[in-house]
Amino acid sequence: MDDTSADGDLWAGVRDVSPLILGIAPFALVAGIAAVDAGLGLVEAVGMSVIVFAGASQLAALDLIGSNAPLAVVIGTAVVINVRMVMYSASIAPHFSRYARRMRAGLAYFLTDQAYAISVAEFDANPDRSRWRYYLGAGATLWIVWQIGTVVGVVVGAGVPDAWGLTFAVPLVFLALLVPAMKDRPTTAAGVAGGSVAVVAAGIPLNLGLLVGAITGILVGLLTEARGR
Repeated sequence: MDDTSADGDLWAGVRDVSPLILGIAPFALVAGIAAVDAGLGLVEAVGMSVIVFAGASQLAALDLIGSNAPLAVVIGTAVVINVRMVMYSASIAPHFSRYARRMRAGLAYFLTDQAYAISVAEFDANPDRSRWRYYLGAGATLWIVWQIGTVVGVVVGAGVPDAWGLTFAVPLVFLALLVPAMKDRPTTAAGVAGGSVAVVAAGIPLNLGLLVGAITGILVGLLTEARGR
């Protein structure tokens, strides 16, 4: 029944996600600047944003690429950071179970923290809402902003002297993402443990320090949650 809903559901997704653009746009800008700093050109940077479309793991991968880390380390780090998407997928999947596999695969491409959060909340509050239209409105809006921000970041970053030291923006963005996410004991323990280990392990060969820190944070968070039950 919800497939016959008006396109107002699509625009409702666009409307509800719009306030989040204030945080996504600067993040995308930094991703474009980080791509330039890592030695990527416009086509490569945009291609990465289109294929990866994942802020935290994309910045981590760019940092490793700039450090000449092995490809396996770059991919492994991005995968570890994005493990949470598996949980998001499992949580939101029942809402899309009625749709064809091809449509679900297409919708999965737009899965982000923000699109997941507002969609699940809306589906619970408004059962009559068209699932795919609302979710696509939110996800596609974020995608468009991310691509535009990447392009602007590459163009701006290419014209900024190295002496300005724009690379400091990357760790600042990670901190901005980390602090709000530390809402309880498990997430706080994961953030503290992962960050501490990443700093201590910074000298590990092949730039594996970030990957070790990410895995440590995940394990500590899971153990802390299990002990609290």
